[in-house]
Amino acid sequence: MEPAEYDLMDAAEERMWWYRALHARVIDALARRPGPPGRLLDAGCGTGGLLSRLRGLGRPLAGLDFNPAAAARAAAKSGALTTAGDANRLPFADGAVAALTSCDVLCHRAVDPAAALAEFHRVLAPGGTLVLNLPAYQWLRSAHDVRVYNDRRFTARQGRALLEAAGFAAIEARYWNALLLPLMILQRKVLRSDEAASSDVAPFPPWLDATLHAATAFERGLARFGLRYPAGGSILLVATRP
Repeated sequence: MEPAEYDLMDAAEERMWWYRALHARVIDALARRPGPPGRLLDAGCGTGGLLSRLRGLGRPLAGLDFNPAAAARAAAKSGALTTAGDANRLPFADGAVAALTSCDVLCHRAVDPAAALAEFHRVLAPGGTLVLNLPAYQWLRSAHDVRVYNDRRFTARQGRALLEAAGFAAIEARYWNALLLPLMILQRKVLRSDEAASSDVAPFPPWLDATLHAATAFERGLARFGLRYPAGGSILLVATRP
């Protein structure tokens, strides 16, 4: 991403409703399927917002980001061991991590999804857990994707197929951000349809941020009771490295 987008992420990810909702779902997935004891790697850690929240799990953490300055910010924010590197060629030994998270990375134009997933499979220990977040639906591509260099969006079926091809098992693929999907379509395809517009990462008025987060929290609560959504703005995938 452009340096300015990292600045926006760094400033927003602790409080912005989107990041809080995403991080809560990743933590839920790791609570259900923690994998074996050992280090957790966040591949594509950005400026460290997720790593900072993962400290509550009480396990050793590592982070990787392509941008060295972002990796340094992540280390300062989270206290995790971080490094600059390429998701297509991870600088970690085979079986070096017990769990791996990667949020909105396979969609990036510099990432080859098949190569990155092969690397995720390689560095995970047997029985290790993979948690991915992917943006949904190529037709929903917008100015936000242009600003953060996203080249591709996915369906749950496509995400599942990629993980199967990479050798992962026990795959779950679930849409989320379903309740807000109509607003997302309106905002991205109608109100800000110009690809020269800025990204969606920005401070929101407190009342609006609280309202949007409440919608995601309500949706998350329903999901805990087993409700599955047929569509959503994002896809959370959880899998095991056999």
